[in-house]
Amino acid sequence: MHAALADLARLRITDLLADGDASPSELAAVLAMPSNLLAHHLRVLEEAGLVMRRRSEGDRRRTYLHLVPGAVDALGGSPARAARRVLFVCTANSARSHLAAALWRQASAVPAASAGTHPAAAIDPGAIAAAGRHQLPLRRIRPRPMSDVQEDGDLVITVCDRAHEEIGELGAVHWSVPDPVPAGDDASFDAALEELARRVSVLAPRLAAAS
Repeated sequence: MHAALADLARLRITDLLADGDASPSELAAVLAMPSNLLAHHLRVLEEAGLVMRRRSEGDRRRTYLHLVPGAVDALGGSPARAARRVLFVCTANSARSHLAAALWRQASAVPAASAGTHPAAAIDPGAIAAAGRHQLPLRRIRPRPMSDVQEDGDLVITVCDRAHEEIGELGAVHWSVPDPVPAGDDASFDAALEELARRVSVLAPRLAAAS
């Protein structure tokens, strides 16, 4: 691990992935790095077991890179952020974004809300059932469009590849969490809830309330 992170560019990549996921093209833009050089650094990080890829559920030609859970914990966290509120966004605002907001409210004093780019008519029953299985208080709020919910000072976190690809730079952080709704089974919703809980536990201690 230390050999893989001996290069400053690879340290920068892990810093950028500490709070959320990014595609290779997004990393290349931030780092102002040629794609062939970035590919080399990513290959080193993947071979060291520090970074993994997940194919986008939206644009299937795109992949998202994320840190392997726990792989770089010993190195400490990324620089702290500040936000007035956290806004979780997915496409339908029917499952992942509601669950993420509920988890956030348990973990942080920074307020949280949720919204969708194309809201559904109601929260998915699978999300309600998953929250019940895990004793997670879930507000029964009708799905709402992002345009009606977003406020100045929000830290926008997309938890859906399609939403991330649609809103672009409006999203500050992206979590590529598979959509449990198509499968509709308990295991898929529990897996989504578990991944969201892990990501919340990583970011919440590093996010302070902005005045």
